[in-house]
Amino acid sequence: MSLGGFSGTANPPLADGVLEQLKATSYLGRRYRKDALELDLFIAYYAGQRAGESMHSPKHCLPGAGWEIWNYDKMIIPAAGQEFTVNRYSISHAGDRRQVLYWYQSKDRIFASEYLGKFLLARDALMHNSTAASIVRIVIPDERLAVNEAAGFASQVILEVQRSFGR
Repeated sequence: MSLGGFSGTANPPLADGVLEQLKATSYLGRRYRKDALELDLFIAYYAGQRAGESMHSPKHCLPGAGWEIWNYDKMIIPAAGQEFTVNRYSISHAGDRRQVLYWYQSKDRIFASEYLGKFLLARDALMHNSTAASIVRIVIPDERLAVNEAAGFASQVILEVQRSFGR
């Protein structure tokens, strides 16, 4: 509940209909606060995936929930002496503007591309008999300071997710 100087509280459970669409093995939803900045963290874990039953991309879910994605971008997150590329989307809904950072993370890798993810899913199923992975999403206000703080927070999240995979 405490990570990178942020303090967390659990978000309410997802509705049954959302869980049915998500098809995740497990998930975590929390709101974190540091001074005046709040951010939302959502992680969906999939112990195994098959064609047609893989992780849902925010690229599709956000517009379905009424958010307009007005900028598709990437950013680099440093963690454990490495640099990882994550998605950074700018979104808006009814005058509310936010930034979304998200990536896919498995035991051995972190990647931003949905297409690469599908390829790696098939490869991992054939080569390692494992398709376990998570999607990690952080939502923050559309402010420069928030993005900088979220990058540091994301670095800590990457380490915690790697730890949960046993690395």
